[in-house]
Amino acid sequence: MPSPTQIALRRVPHPLRPFLVRHRKLVKFLLVGGTCFVLTMAVNYGLKLTVLSAKPVTALIVATTVATVVSYVLNRQWSFRSSGAHHRELVLFLVVSALAILVNAIPQMVAEYVFNLRTPYVSRTTQEISDFLSGIILGTLLATGFRWWGMKRWVFTHRPDGVAASSSDAQAPEPSSEPVG
Repeated sequence: MPSPTQIALRRVPHPLRPFLVRHRKLVKFLLVGGTCFVLTMAVNYGLKLTVLSAKPVTALIVATTVATVVSYVLNRQWSFRSSGAHHRELVLFLVVSALAILVNAIPQMVAEYVFNLRTPYVSRTTQEISDFLSGIILGTLLATGFRWWGMKRWVFTHRPDGVAASSSDAQAPEPSSEPVG
């Protein structure tokens, strides 16, 4: 029985398939990230509209923390499944993720506390637009790049045979002869 990935790959135009197969970990990582992006927005706005309305940076940090836990499970079980498990993996994931949460929050913190793009200095609408652009969009883009680099470099570095990938192996494309899924 074909995997969901194989089924989806069949629907992709043929010229794109080799690229997607060659970069399948990145594609899976981005799909997990997209799912967690939606989760981050839902939790962030849920908190901002209720208990953390006066603390938008805190709402973003809580939302990205929730999404990070979901991200770990999805990346471990799907994106980096073939990388094997390592006893230090969870600790390293938490360190990279904590740094990524900070990277995600920095643009919104700068917007609110350096440029004063927050109430009462600006309208609530201006603050929400600023929060969305700085925290959700810019912060997420920066944190996603940092996470991808950090996960490949430090967290999911071991292969199923227990041999650690060298830094040059981590950058090399995977052979396309491996099964997709």
